Amino acid sequence: MQISAVIITKNEESNIADAIASLTFADEIIVVDSHSTDATAEIAKLSGAKVIVRDWPGFSEQKQFGVDACENDWVFSLDADERVSESLQAEIEFIRRRGVNADAYRLPRRTTYMHREIQHSGWYPDRQLRFFDRKAGQWNGREIHESVQMSKGSKIRDLKGHLLHFSVENALEHHKMIEERYAPLAAAHMYKNGQRTSALRVVLAGPTAFLRSYILRMGFMDGFPGFCIARFAAYHAYLKHLLLWEKLKDDPHK
Repeated sequence: MQISAVIITKNEESNIADAIASLTFADEIIVVDSHSTDATAEIAKLSGAKVIVRDWPGFSEQKQFGVDACENDWVFSLDADERVSESLQAEIEFIRRRGVNADAYRLPRRTTYMHREIQHSGWYPDRQLRFFDRKAGQWNGREIHESVQMSKGSKIRDLKGHLLHFSVENALEHHKMIEERYAPLAAAHMYKNGQRTSALRVVLAGPTAFLRSYILRMGFMDGFPGFCIARFAAYHAYLKHLLLWEKLKDDPHK
């Protein structure tokens, strides 16, 4: 069993070496880089990866390009701010020796935020389908929260080893990601799919998201980082509905 690994990057010089080093089981590592202006591509090459530089078409399309560029059918997809834990590495090596018993595998992802491993807040176990046979699945094309879509009848199993996620360095970066990436992409996706909103929904979206994250999903158990996660969830919900409301107002056909 031969395994290819894919990482997409843009200015990830502080992350890429560690991400590649965690892919101990991979026979091939492909980095698809979107014209980084730092040393990402050079570090990736020195770390043993094949680097392909191309324009940015969106998360899902870029990841699928990487999958299509692989030499092997079994693919592991990793983000640059993620690491494969030693226990997950061992599980995948065991599957390699024993042989596969599924078409794809889901992994629990554990995020470190504000120097704390988050156990609640809707962020854990956050199972991700990242190890799959590309003959039976592909990235689903979504603008945001992209995922691998397996063909009907595919067998999917869960692994126990963790995918380790180091999401944002600080509060300012978190705020910037919501404003510049997640909220605009979410609003565009909602608009494209015919979803509606209203001024009242804009007002209520933030408080509702905060209560869901902090109370219903037990974010209070994650201490102050849990409060911050809930607060940013509220801001994201408010902003995406506000942007959608503006789109609908500007479109006379909606």
